[in-house]
Amino acid sequence: MDSHWISKAPRQILGLICLACIAMLGFGMYLQYSVGLEPCPMCIVQRYALILVAVFTGLGALRGNAGWWKTFGFLALLSAGFGAFVAARQSFLQWYPPEFATCGRDFYGMIENYPISRAVPMIFRGSGDCTAIDWTFLGGSIANWSFVGFVVMAIALLVAMLRGGRR
Repeated sequence: MDSHWISKAPRQILGLICLACIAMLGFGMYLQYSVGLEPCPMCIVQRYALILVAVFTGLGALRGNAGWWKTFGFLALLSAGFGAFVAARQSFLQWYPPEFATCGRDFYGMIENYPISRAVPMIFRGSGDCTAIDWTFLGGSIANWSFVGFVVMAIALLVAMLRGGRR
């Protein structure tokens, strides 16, 4: 096998993960603004995790030095692990919803009951119910598929880091 290909493969994996994160974020925006689904606070946290994974993998893919892409790859791996944890927790809440607790506030209730200085930050935290399943694909909710995506990214990041270490 050509050693030049091996040294480039980890950076290519990081670049593909970055593109996958951008696609997932774009799909989330489509579901929010075109389909009309309201993201819950856990969905917003997963978006932040996707943004972090995209930034770290994008920077890692652009850096030629192995030390840099390994550092960014490790940070992306931590971010993907955090995103998987939040998605798993949301999936659990969807499968076993609590009797009384919800994780979000109603948008109009926030505007009516709080001054604008407190309402605006609440809006960015999301307003949907984390236990609600508003959309499914092949039987899986958005949280389920988000978990799968984060786990696949984490595995790919591990492969990239291990493959890059065997040069």
